[in-house]
Amino acid sequence: MATLVLDNGAYSAKIGFSQEKVRLKTFTANQLDEIKDPSGLFYILPFQKGYLVNWDVQRKVWDHLFGKEMFKVDFADTSVIITEPYFNFSSIQESMNEILFEEYQFQSVLRTNAGSLSAHHFFSSRPSELCCLLVDGGFSFTHIIPYCRSKKMKEGIRRVNVGGKLLTNHLKEIISYRQLHVMDETHVINQVKEDVCYVSQQFFKDMEISQMKGEENTVVRDYVLPDFSSIKKGFCKPREEMVFSGKYKTGEQILRLANERFAVPEMLFHPSDIGIQEMGIPEAIVHSIQSLPEEMHAHFFQNIVLTGGNILFPGFRERLEAELRALAPAHLPVSVLQPDNPICYPWEGGKLLAHSPDYEEIVVTREDFEENGHFICEEKFDI
Repeated sequence: MATLVLDNGAYSAKIGFSQEKVRLKTFTANQLDEIKDPSGLFYILPFQKGYLVNWDVQRKVWDHLFGKEMFKVDFADTSVIITEPYFNFSSIQESMNEILFEEYQFQSVLRTNAGSLSAHHFFSSRPSELCCLLVDGGFSFTHIIPYCRSKKMKEGIRRVNVGGKLLTNHLKEIISYRQLHVMDETHVINQVKEDVCYVSQQFFKDMEISQMKGEENTVVRDYVLPDFSSIKKGFCKPREEMVFSGKYKTGEQILRLANERFAVPEMLFHPSDIGIQEMGIPEAIVHSIQSLPEEMHAHFFQNIVLTGGNILFPGFRERLEAELRALAPAHLPVSVLQPDNPICYPWEGGKLLAHSPDYEEIVVTREDFEENGHFICEEKFDI
């Protein structure tokens, strides 16, 4: 019996059989590499505000993933581990049950949260630890989830409504306002964000540097935009090739980015900067830990684990650790861990879970579902 692990995110699906390596599939269609000019690329995403709402699109994505081109799934002999958001709506859960059991007819299903898979991964690699606090920086939100002995503590879950999508959209807005109209270039600007943005350790100091003229400005970078004929993918110009006064002789289209580089990721720490009345990630972590029993606080502050693509900004881990150190009680040590591959960390956890001895007891089989319907899923899955 094969087990397929599918971490079904709003930006990319991480999928693979538990015996193999993970493959990342960004949700934009599989023809992305063949498009000659993806500049005004328009995506239709199955997820809106982090919840799966567009089933027709999701079916197409899954048909492709499970079909001949990718995984050639033999449904009758396959068990699937699939992720969904925290506190997912029951109507979405029921639709998912029906599609997995009745349309695809999987042999058995385990619906879980990405955080539970990450926690399983963490606890199996460090069996001596009792608690961990996961920070899951996703496309739509950032979640903070405390786990104790692999059980999530629901009263400590916090959600900050700032994710990768919001950062890309904000970067589009400020570039459009200051330099070039790029509101339709989501794909390109997402790439710019990944290539040049970083988290500042000293925000106001970097702000001063970014306003200096010429060579003194160590923050400014010139980003060469792709023209999709000779330049397929945008890139950052090396420092020594930058022209500080006058224009470039070459005909490339250039974006000059100064304070945007660190002002955009800063929203993860201070969403109120752009009018989102919420806590930043460090405050939300402290808020989450303080809502839990006091004797656990020390364990949580020592085991903060970062997962998700949004925490890959250079400097994120160091800044988070510094801010938490300032907010946490002085006698408690603070430690923030960033795994080697934070995007695939939950998937790796699912792979370990598929090989664990009690896996058969936590799944719902097709016979169970046909006999008891949605009730059995609600009872077995801890969502």
